[in-house]
Amino acid sequence: MDTLIMVGQFILSLSILIVLHECGHFFPAKWFNTKVEKFYLFFDPYFSLWKTKIGETEYGIGWLPLGGYVKIAGMIDESFDKDQMKGPPQDWEFRSKPAWQRLIIMVGGVTVNFILGFFLFAMSLWYWGEEYFPTENVKYGIAVDSLGYELGLRDGDHIVSIGDKDFDKFSPGFFSSEIIINSASTTTVVRDGSRIDVPIDKKYIGVLSSQANQKRPLFGYKFPTKVKEVSKDSQAEKAGIKPDDEFISINGSPADFHHIYTKQAKQLKGQKVQITLLRDSRDTLSLQAELGEDGTLGFYAYTPYDLFDSATETYTFGSAIPAGITKGTDFLTSQIKAFGQIFRGRIKAKDSLGSFISIGKMYGTTWDWQRFWDMTAMLSILLAFINLLPIPALDGGHVMFLLWEVITGVKPSDKVLEVSTMAGFFLLVILMIYAIGLDISRLF
Repeated sequence: MDTLIMVGQFILSLSILIVLHECGHFFPAKWFNTKVEKFYLFFDPYFSLWKTKIGETEYGIGWLPLGGYVKIAGMIDESFDKDQMKGPPQDWEFRSKPAWQRLIIMVGGVTVNFILGFFLFAMSLWYWGEEYFPTENVKYGIAVDSLGYELGLRDGDHIVSIGDKDFDKFSPGFFSSEIIINSASTTTVVRDGSRIDVPIDKKYIGVLSSQANQKRPLFGYKFPTKVKEVSKDSQAEKAGIKPDDEFISINGSPADFHHIYTKQAKQLKGQKVQITLLRDSRDTLSLQAELGEDGTLGFYAYTPYDLFDSATETYTFGSAIPAGITKGTDFLTSQIKAFGQIFRGRIKAKDSLGSFISIGKMYGTTWDWQRFWDMTAMLSILLAFINLLPIPALDGGHVMFLLWEVITGVKPSDKVLEVSTMAGFFLLVILMIYAIGLDISRLF
């Protein structure tokens, strides 16, 4: 069921993006009286799942969910329909239209994707706002992962800034992205009451962007081990642990903070342990308990959402529009910078490359509408960016040749367009197969 939910979200999101992208080509073509022969959601090699013809256009749904297309008469595209190009140009064909009209038809898809991404970000901010923890409210500082410790962070640090950006919103993801994308070389923290600068080695750009560490936070919230609820008939209940008890130690070793308690419990799983607790903030108790084989006692602890005050930045419809554009622009900028880091050799391409399997996993196994629309917005902007790359067979390849024609007045021959489109198409197929292969290898 979890997999079906994840796949369902991805297919719905992809369908929305494909249909609207192809509408960006379809409607300008119609406006300029260009014949559109097909409009398809998903590819239909050999057969389609559904099709119908309305006017001059066949509308359908293919069986291969790797994209979609509109087939415009008189245009050399991934269909490689050479027969249509043998006859003399007709007024209703793409090749007969002025270069500026052809350019508008070709950029229509990515234009829709950019606008859609900005719009969805804006509507998400307007409807849900943006919840976050102000860093100053995370009063115990950070709980450092081993990789964060290696980088130079320590338990209890209060992060002030990363690079030249203030760390006023507690976000481990933002911290890592500033290192990976913007090459942040220092972070400022308050440690034991003193403000210090921690240098960050350039090697961590590659380390953090590696496939093994992409989802691994450098740090989390440091918060006390305080019991919120005790499960019925659990080891915790049998030991006499009650709600609001605060852990002090296990077998004499500190367990007062949750990340420390978790490590201790895993090391002592299946054993009888001596637990020291603080009850009612005044009484110290010593209890015996037996940890389960998974290292648990059977209680739920208070989370940062229970212990710290979060904040939600709300937006009116008017303020959400520029905020959504800014959020989308920031995301696009980070993608462009990531490409730059790949070309510089600081990020390995194989660690950043993924197929529809990697993208699908990002939707999660529960249906969360805010995450769904934010993911759709990001994917829309990412698809627009990729489609604009000057690779024949992509929209950017067609735009490249059209700009050449507009600037020089020289139209590339059909043969040049045909060969380059075929080369670009096979390059994309090879990249797709490689990306799928990487994802499959990661699964095992």
